[in-house]
Amino acid sequence: MSHGYESGRLNLPFVGIATFGKKPYVEDWSQLDADVAIIGAPYDFGAQYRSGARFGPRAVREASTLFSFGHAGAYDHEDDATYLGADVQIVDMGDADIIHTDTLQSHANIQVAVRAALDAGALPVTIGGDHSVNIPCINAFDGEEDFHILQIDAHLDFVDERHGVRYGHGNPMRRAAEKPYITGLSQFGIRNVSSTAKEGYEDARSMGSDILSVRQIREIGSKEAARRIPRGRLYVTIDIDAFCPSIAPGTGTPSHGGFMYYEVLEILQQVSKTHDIIGIDLVEVAPAYDPTEGTAILAAQLLLNFLGFIFHERS
Repeated sequence: MSHGYESGRLNLPFVGIATFGKKPYVEDWSQLDADVAIIGAPYDFGAQYRSGARFGPRAVREASTLFSFGHAGAYDHEDDATYLGADVQIVDMGDADIIHTDTLQSHANIQVAVRAALDAGALPVTIGGDHSVNIPCINAFDGEEDFHILQIDAHLDFVDERHGVRYGHGNPMRRAAEKPYITGLSQFGIRNVSSTAKEGYEDARSMGSDILSVRQIREIGSKEAARRIPRGRLYVTIDIDAFCPSIAPGTGTPSHGGFMYYEVLEILQQVSKTHDIIGIDLVEVAPAYDPTEGTAILAAQLLLNFLGFIFHERS
């Protein structure tokens, strides 16, 4: 009796090991050969309120299997384009090694992973973890050409120091702005009551930030907001709490009044056309707060679409 093994396995989404998009796992980072390298950064000791984002990489990988039926790319009838065909090689590097309660060494390990992807010529895509993991992601670009950062987030994350903490999830954009190779920040989605004082906004603007709330972006439109971002090399950091908790409740610091899916997708599609995307991180998915798994699915779908846009424009 034949069980179908001769002709290959079906490899349905719910079968097998959940790498990102069911792409190949590369354990030896010295052997990376890919266009995109997925990195897990399961670190959440930088969170000030609800923990749980340490399980974000695992949840987003699991959710990404929904979009992994193995066909050669995904056809979008609206754009009349096929995205992420066989010509785009994506691999999963697994997770950076995390040492519980040791922020600096955990961050250093994340930096090593991102640097390995860059050295291999791959686009690093880091899945957090809390937003502090952006700090080592940006540190990994030391010595690279200058670039701008697009932050999509509910919160400014521009605290210099609070209670002696400089490397928590409220600090990453301040740490980034201090880097000599960062030309400025576009901070989109910032809104409502925040833990950032007025001085934080003044500091951000004085250090090169363009800050727009969700309502301000809705007034001018997503494409026009994207056009405000200076042309050139662009790193994109996405905090899942940028979205409305009605569609993304699985996060540690939810903030009502957030983006809906297409508002962010249109920004990402526009910058894919006009900018050189050099790195991505997506953070703050804390799956325990969303039993529907919708937040993780949103994160996976957003990343796959964004990667599709990037490599469609490159080709």
